[in-house]
Amino acid sequence: MDLTSMGPTIIIIIITLIAIRVAYVFFQSGKPLCTTSLPQSYSTLIVLGSGGHTAEMLNLLAVLDKDKFTPRSYIAAATDNMSLQKAQAMEESLVHQTNAGKMVEAAQFMQIYRSREVGQSYLTSVGTTLVAMVHALWLMFKIRPQVILCNGPGTCIPLCASAFLLKVAGIKWSSIFYVESIARVRKLSLSGLLLYKSHLADQFFVQWPKLQRKYPRAHYVGCLM
Repeated sequence: MDLTSMGPTIIIIIITLIAIRVAYVFFQSGKPLCTTSLPQSYSTLIVLGSGGHTAEMLNLLAVLDKDKFTPRSYIAAATDNMSLQKAQAMEESLVHQTNAGKMVEAAQFMQIYRSREVGQSYLTSVGTTLVAMVHALWLMFKIRPQVILCNGPGTCIPLCASAFLLKVAGIKWSSIFYVESIARVRKLSLSGLLLYKSHLADQFFVQWPKLQRKYPRAHYVGCLM
């Protein structure tokens, strides 16, 4: 059998192996990692969005165990400087509040290209989405977080998709935690719906019981923010 005739067989085998790996990743998503010794802390990526998204995320981080979720990396859209400034102010306040002699690991602050600007046509957003996806892959490969926290900005979609690709490739396993905005009472945001339907989020949380009844795989946790 020459290489030409073997070509289709090799392609089928490769596709089958990829499909098995993807199915395995989906099956394992949401389950606790089976490790002999749990780490004392988890490197955490926090996705910020403009306006209310950032305010809600910072309220959530206020009650987060900072010693357990460290080092922390923050990502916001390239056109959103205000969100990163607020995150920097919060991290600086943590340094001042820390007891003497206890070190606080420095946080990272990064920006990512937007997939689609407000009002941008869907046709032209195809190119910007591809650019954002490539940029997201590079950022995820650089940070390689164990935990990803997001709550609705469109910026989180290419990052979560990139995290999934790294899982499939066996490079890094990141657990994605999505908390839907408290403003969403009857239906999910577009970002939330995409993550819910695609099963990319390992844990999906909503803050209203109506949403949990409509989307049964989501976890109702009450008002968090």
